[in-house]
Amino acid sequence: MRKQIAAANWKMNLNQNEAETLLNELLSLPLSLQAHQEAIFAVPAIYIPLATHKLTGKTNMYVAAQNCHQKDNGAYTGEIAAPMFASVGVKHIVLGHSERREYFAESDALLVEKVNAVLAINSTPIFCCGEPLAIREAGTQNAFVETQIKNSLFHLAEDQITKVVIAYEPIWAIGTGKTASSEQAQEIHAYIRSVFATKYGQPVADQISILYGGSVKAANAKEIFSQPDVDGGLVGGASLVATEFAAIINALK
Repeated sequence: MRKQIAAANWKMNLNQNEAETLLNELLSLPLSLQAHQEAIFAVPAIYIPLATHKLTGKTNMYVAAQNCHQKDNGAYTGEIAAPMFASVGVKHIVLGHSERREYFAESDALLVEKVNAVLAINSTPIFCCGEPLAIREAGTQNAFVETQIKNSLFHLAEDQITKVVIAYEPIWAIGTGKTASSEQAQEIHAYIRSVFATKYGQPVADQISILYGGSVKAANAKEIFSQPDVDGGLVGGASLVATEFAAIINALK
């Protein structure tokens, strides 16, 4: 079975005391992770040591970075390279989040370099893709997302693409309270899988975990995750509430 993943994206939130309290509260709750399930915490870089310490000895729980620079080192003040994250035990790095694309002008071409950098350190890229409201309303979301995937991932070999986790983000449903229906989520997740199947073959496509990233909450997680091509979620606001994110983890199929 494909890996089923509940990934928390804390974004730029919480001070250190709040971060520690959240992790303590979450880890005190009953969490059920089977062998094929993972909980991933994409915390602000400054809290990676804290989160790593808290998750030490926990099975199938990992700390992730929210971004990385495309170069391994150099005169890039304020940036953090993928090998630096690897050196402190980070195994997953989120790339191409819609906020990075919008606010920091990250292009498909830049993401090629970042994907390569993460794979070079034997870590897992969590590659984000998804459409804004205007594209959804025009009914061209499939072509839009397909272009993002082809431009940034189709240079990879078959053994590399299976190391990538996809996070589909309907941008119109992030932080707006709107959520794609479970049927809408399944429809585009199935389409994304078909894009990979066309390039790499169905057996390879069936190995790729595709997460839904649009206002997942405890109340809707089980229904969304029950869809055959939805393999979990990349969770924003709800991951900042211990009881909410615990319920989302326990909703994995």
